[in-house]
Amino acid sequence: MDHVPFLIIGAGVSGLSFANSIRSEAEKRGKTAPRVLVLEADNEPGGYCKTVAQDGFVWDYSGHFFHFKHAEIEAWLKERMPKSDVRKIIKRSHIRFGGLDVDFPFQKNIHQLPRQDFIDCLHDLYFREDKKSPENFKEMLYARFGRGIAEKFLIPYNEKLYATDLATLDVDAMGRFFPHASMTDIVRNMKTPDNASYNSTFTYPRGGAIEYIHALMHDLPKDAIALGERVVRVDLRERVVETNKRKLQYGKLVSSAPLPKLLDACSLPYDAGAFSYNRVLVYNLGFDRKGPENVHWAYFPDKSLSFYRVGFYDNIFDEKRMSLYVEIGLTKDDPVDVDARRERVLQDLAREKIVTNHELVSWHSVVMDPAYVHITRKSLAETARSRDVLAAGGVYSVGRYGGWTYCSIEDNIVETRALAATLGELL
Repeated sequence: MDHVPFLIIGAGVSGLSFANSIRSEAEKRGKTAPRVLVLEADNEPGGYCKTVAQDGFVWDYSGHFFHFKHAEIEAWLKERMPKSDVRKIIKRSHIRFGGLDVDFPFQKNIHQLPRQDFIDCLHDLYFREDKKSPENFKEMLYARFGRGIAEKFLIPYNEKLYATDLATLDVDAMGRFFPHASMTDIVRNMKTPDNASYNSTFTYPRGGAIEYIHALMHDLPKDAIALGERVVRVDLRERVVETNKRKLQYGKLVSSAPLPKLLDACSLPYDAGAFSYNRVLVYNLGFDRKGPENVHWAYFPDKSLSFYRVGFYDNIFDEKRMSLYVEIGLTKDDPVDVDARRERVLQDLAREKIVTNHELVSWHSVVMDPAYVHITRKSLAETARSRDVLAAGGVYSVGRYGGWTYCSIEDNIVETRALAATLGELL
């Protein structure tokens, strides 16, 4: 049986990052880079960072914009894509509220609302019941921001995104990605705007997010990635992985597959009810001419609209034709009639005057399943327990879905580099 020192499940950002990082760790220690093998069930690499080029439009599976906090990681990737037109963009985003475009984040820009809505938000913010220990995400929103801000934007928008009751989510379900603001921040912003957030700038290549995947593949041996190879079973005791094509023995196994799927493959018991999630239906739409220009993406809390977010690819590279991604949150069981939902999306885009007399000339759709995991007290406990059991068998579950968490693409690289540094001590 073929033995692979470092076997990896998933040729997305997490898996490819670890493959690079463990080889680099060996070189730092003056040792020969170990053999790595990345198993990818799909017939092409990338995970959700795949890109579709169609009729002159370039779309990702959804808007995958890179927000770098670590200049070294950004530089490392760009060095491996020297022929790419990579742009760093100052984000322009807003919230569509009652026909107005309000700057993001909503809670710091309530002064831009119609007068009565502004008064409602400010009054409820000041007189909010500041519960010191909220028990769930919805309670946290009411406690921090009051009824007005919570019910006009934060609750309806996030319920559309997560396709669930926010009372089921953990208080810290969005971690550092949730734009908290104090009373002082909110009042100061009325006169001295400061809407900085973790994604105030983003980096994006003209060829789409797949160019970052190609960068991550740049230094790997040609035989390091096995496409169309799906993991069927993992024997933790014997450290053997069975795929749809062969059996492989591993030294260490690193997986970015959704954690419940990995646990199933390992025949490990777990509380299935702890791992809830939603799906996202994404429409990529190309039109014959330009649309709104001063925006990269917009948020739509109105529940009478089918989508929760719309992004504008054409405004990144100043293209002459409007190129959109449109996102719709679904439960894991919602039926998907692609044609009917597309027609509803076009109607809603027209209602919001994003589409006027435009002609749709190209389109593509994809269902991201899973999309956003639901971080709850049960999921946090079950994830921690499961990862301990897996680690005892030399298995490490990483990334947004492997870790059942909310994180950025760069976070996946940081996490897998740290794991490689730890495992590198065993080389």
